[in-house]
Amino acid sequence: MASAKRSSKKALVEHTSLPNGLTIITERIPSVRSASVGIWVASGSRREAEAESGISHFIEHMLFKGTTTRSAEQIAREVDSIGGNLDAFTSRELVSFNTKVLDEHIGRAWDVLADLVSNPMFREEDIAKEKSVILEEIKMDADNPEYLAHEMFSKSFWKGQAIGRPILGNPKTVKSFNKPQLTQFFERVYNPKNIVVTAAGQLKHDQIVKMVEKSFGAVKRKGKLSDIEQAAPQAGISFKDKPSLEQAHIILGVPSYAMPHARRFDCYVLSTILGGGMSARLFQNIREKHGLAYSVFSELNMYRDAGCMAVYAGASANTVPKVVELILAEFKNLKNEVVPHEELRRAKDNLKGSLMLGLESTSSRMANLARQEIFFNRFISMDEMLDNIEAVTAEQVMAVANRFLKKENITLAVLGPIGDMKLSRADLAC
Repeated sequence: MASAKRSSKKALVEHTSLPNGLTIITERIPSVRSASVGIWVASGSRREAEAESGISHFIEHMLFKGTTTRSAEQIAREVDSIGGNLDAFTSRELVSFNTKVLDEHIGRAWDVLADLVSNPMFREEDIAKEKSVILEEIKMDADNPEYLAHEMFSKSFWKGQAIGRPILGNPKTVKSFNKPQLTQFFERVYNPKNIVVTAAGQLKHDQIVKMVEKSFGAVKRKGKLSDIEQAAPQAGISFKDKPSLEQAHIILGVPSYAMPHARRFDCYVLSTILGGGMSARLFQNIREKHGLAYSVFSELNMYRDAGCMAVYAGASANTVPKVVELILAEFKNLKNEVVPHEELRRAKDNLKGSLMLGLESTSSRMANLARQEIFFNRFISMDEMLDNIEAVTAEQVMAVANRFLKKENITLAVLGPIGDMKLSRADLAC
């Protein structure tokens, strides 16, 4: 029997907690004919010990290899037969299994989705095959220099921490996985208290609750979740010469506020001004004015207890010092000069537009419900998010720039045909 229930009439969002701790959140969108539903596990690669690196991603793959009632082919065929799509992904802080279908097929789609997460087989022969698949995935990523540069940066920025290790793991750990290890990790992490089910679209909350209760209401997994270590940003400088590449890949980053921080919107606005589009400072200066890069942008990665704002640029190896100098010059300008009103207005409107356009599909609304519950433990309306963006002042942007854009905070990673190139901490003054 479902226990606590709360709702927001304005947003048509309803929330129910089952007695075993599993949370269900739905958002009814009467104007559409689709429905999206997802099972979200509030633990990703950050929860792994070093010897388990990549196990969350490996289990995500294994759940598609068949259940006690369906083969892998039957899983794919059932979803295809109703014109739906079935997807999954693993990140550093969560794992998601989700589907999107016409509203009339949500019951059938949920039955497949719940079966995946409830009844895995972990057959030895499937484990052996999936090791080969994921080892090939690791090789594929190793051929992507931008990915490699980001992994190099993460390893340095989060030195010695699970949050800095590759989500896929490494060949040694992947080869070591076995059925007892996968089963034990699954029992510990896929615990109802660690699961959120969200749905958005043309649906009824009580209908979703009944479906989830039927599938998960009696589940009581054993095993205690391990604690997540506090993330601690480091300031490192790393260069890796790779002569086979045509271009150098530069990532320069600093800490930022964590996802739940009240001032996180200051960081969003700052990042947008710095490198959030074609009118952003980095694009206009490094690409348009100096012609030193084709791709240059900023990115903001926030987690439950820490964050990182980074700038990426791809440039010729001999221009790396100049590109770094120009990035640092923009840091300095943001610290010393108040952002003009017109530029601040443009950044806010850019953020608002991206936010609203990004939440137009039922799948994105479903994902938004899950992330809000996992990171904020409450529903945040669109109006509240827009108001928070609008409330950011130029003075607050300058304050957050002065807080984080410091020489001693900077991590720099450069990958490419750079020979013995080096930059020191003194070269990162801003």
